[in-house]
Amino acid sequence: MVGGVPQSNPTERASREEILALFKDRREAFDTLDAVALAKQYTEDCTVESPVGGVHQGRANVEKVYRAWFDAFLDMEIETELLLIDGQHVAEVIRVEGTNIGDFMRLPASGKRFQFTGVCLFDLRGCQIARERRIYDFTGLLVQVGVLKAKPG
Repeated sequence: MVGGVPQSNPTERASREEILALFKDRREAFDTLDAVALAKQYTEDCTVESPVGGVHQGRANVEKVYRAWFDAFLDMEIETELLLIDGQHVAEVIRVEGTNIGDFMRLPASGKRFQFTGVCLFDLRGCQIARERRIYDFTGLLVQVGVLKAKPG
């Protein structure tokens, strides 16, 4: 353990109970908007793929992404609707909602509410996240917070 975080051995496999504990800790970190605690759940050489920022490499960059989201959406709430575990692979269906309170994508806060459902796919290395792929309607989010205008139907 380093700094209270279990370190991953590339050949180590987390048990189902350890994975459930990891995701319980994620919920608590999201509830308190704790970017540091969330970043510690990733391996040093992790990869995160996101509709917002593309591909991010490394734990330090993951922390920056979480900080940017939390700064823009200070009241953001995330609810896990479904968590599927298959060995060292996890799929999480989430519902996200909040208000654009801070700058987002270099644009001033709009004060507008948003909500979306998304899926996050995780590859674990031991008790840490080695890869995450986030899938959600990014264009819909931009329309909701006022960055883009929807064409009238």
